[in-house]
Amino acid sequence: MLNPPYMEGFCRSARWAARSRGRVQRHPDWMLIATSVLEKAGNLVKFIDGAALNLSKEEIIEEMSRFSAELVVIHTTTPSIYNDISYARVAKEKGLATTVLIGPHVSVLPEDTFEYAKDSVDVIVKGEYDYTLRELAEGKALEEVLGIFYRKNGKVISNPSRPPLDVNESPFPAWHHIKPEWYHDAGKKYPFLTLISGRGCFGTCTFCRDIQTMYGRKLRLRDPELVVDEIEYDLKLFPHLQEIMFETDTFVASSDHVRGICEEMLRRDIDISWSCNARVDMDLELLPLMKRAGCRMLMVGFEFGTNEALRAVKKGITIEQSRKFAEEAHRLGFIIHGCFMIGAPGETLESARKTIDFAKSLPLDTIQISGICAYPGTEIYQWAKEKGYLLPGKWTEWVDENGEQVTILNYPQFSKEEIDVMIDEGLKEFYLRPRQMMRMLIEIRSISELWAKLHGLKSFIGYFVSK
Repeated sequence: MLNPPYMEGFCRSARWAARSRGRVQRHPDWMLIATSVLEKAGNLVKFIDGAALNLSKEEIIEEMSRFSAELVVIHTTTPSIYNDISYARVAKEKGLATTVLIGPHVSVLPEDTFEYAKDSVDVIVKGEYDYTLRELAEGKALEEVLGIFYRKNGKVISNPSRPPLDVNESPFPAWHHIKPEWYHDAGKKYPFLTLISGRGCFGTCTFCRDIQTMYGRKLRLRDPELVVDEIEYDLKLFPHLQEIMFETDTFVASSDHVRGICEEMLRRDIDISWSCNARVDMDLELLPLMKRAGCRMLMVGFEFGTNEALRAVKKGITIEQSRKFAEEAHRLGFIIHGCFMIGAPGETLESARKTIDFAKSLPLDTIQISGICAYPGTEIYQWAKEKGYLLPGKWTEWVDENGEQVTILNYPQFSKEEIDVMIDEGLKEFYLRPRQMMRMLIEIRSISELWAKLHGLKSFIGYFVSK
């Protein structure tokens, strides 16, 4: 199981694959859940997180040769796809048997991938890959495996899709293959671990890659007891953990799910700080319970500062809801990380300025601003392609020469250059306010938080120095 390196600091397990401005490195949680499925079926698995460790190609090849795998599974992303295929080519050269690609990019562009890969790739898994990999490892005939693409007589064969799995049957991630210290995020206590409490999402956001290409729009949430069992498992495995991050796309989508987890954590007297992704249209009455159960930080998709932009991407919220949410969460003492974007369909320089001003007007502790990214398989990608607004001529241009995320949309009324300028201006305007810098200093309560903030400061400076 290979999470291959690309460029130094490149984070391929994030929702937008790139070297993030905050230099975040995220755990390969999805791959490690699949690894656990494979191991429970009796397979011997070698997992290599080349991205987190910034391993060289030579080191990867040495590990692959030493293990002599019968099945080589490689995670792929849009900007790194040519690099990722090169590892399949190496596996073939080393005489390893079957090469398999997984990930959003190859799930929606199998023909393009096979054409470039030639004979170095045997199978592409579409969407959710856990049980598909298990069947491939069992040696099941390709014709009988649901949810794959493969070639036969020069033609790409698409087998029927696999039904969404029952999330309550999924094992805990095979964390024994990694160390939490490999992963950094300035907003999280260090070291931290991620937890997936469900798959899919009810939302219709046009830009969301994984929901549209991997896990679907049906929300599947795990039983709260199982979720808390996993927290206890994590703490036994890594007693020094400082935080759990619920990476579920929409952790707060179901009030019953959140309430069940919080009440179970309180009942078992689990003392661990945790963070989660949140929507502003959640049930705000849950916030006090979440606080009592140990929730420290909320990662919130505010996205834009105008209702017109929010409607353009089908976010399903309003700026009025965003302000109400932020003020209530701030009043209750949560740390709030705001996620914003520039470049919605129809956006202008003036409306983008409103997003920056809106971010500054909210009681937020940290923010990120990105150019909206249109990945293959998403509604916004198809729209932009049809309109002629997509800039890249090849997949590697989804990031720049340093692996940084770049704006890939160029509108008649709002150019790529203007979008890039607004992103940098927004980040500097938000963080370089004396009041904001003081707020971030006051928040530091422990050595682990100091370490995280220093990493964030170094990343922030490094981003602007590299430009």
